[in-house]
Amino acid sequence: MKVLKFALGLALMILLGFGVLLVVARFSDGPLAIIAGGPLVSGELVNDEAIDWTFVRDVPTVEFQLLEPPRSRTTWILEHAGRIFIPSAYMDTIWGRLWKQWPMEAERDGRAILRVADKLYPRRLMRVQEGPLVPILVAELNRKYAAGMSVEDVALGSLWFFELEPQGSTKN
Repeated sequence: MKVLKFALGLALMILLGFGVLLVVARFSDGPLAIIAGGPLVSGELVNDEAIDWTFVRDVPTVEFQLLEPPRSRTTWILEHAGRIFIPSAYMDTIWGRLWKQWPMEAERDGRAILRVADKLYPRRLMRVQEGPLVPILVAELNRKYAAGMSVEDVALGSLWFFELEPQGSTKN
């Protein structure tokens, strides 16, 4: 009986600690590892739309925040021909849909802020679902992260890509 009470107490303490971590993260300047965080506050704002994004080619992760809702997260980033993209996998799984609300939120309102090396870049996330860019993005995802994904994963809705365009862009 003592062991059961101890185990239940320990489980309760772990759950409480995780709950506190989630609340604290929502008020922090950015995400805490894989835990979504509060709005991105610190960093130099860069409004230049003509940015050479090749510098992120080998950057493993970046932070971004949707403006609505204002939550930030850590994510992978891809670069191709001076353009940048964020992938989101496992979108056809229950776990992926529960864990990753941001892709659906980005489809509704793609306004975002990207933070790379203490610089903030206002962007707009636009989903890429088809076209000649898809195989290139899949190949880059597999090169950079050894993701083991395929073009078919995009067609089936398991793998989503978002291009991070300048907020003032009118490109579709």
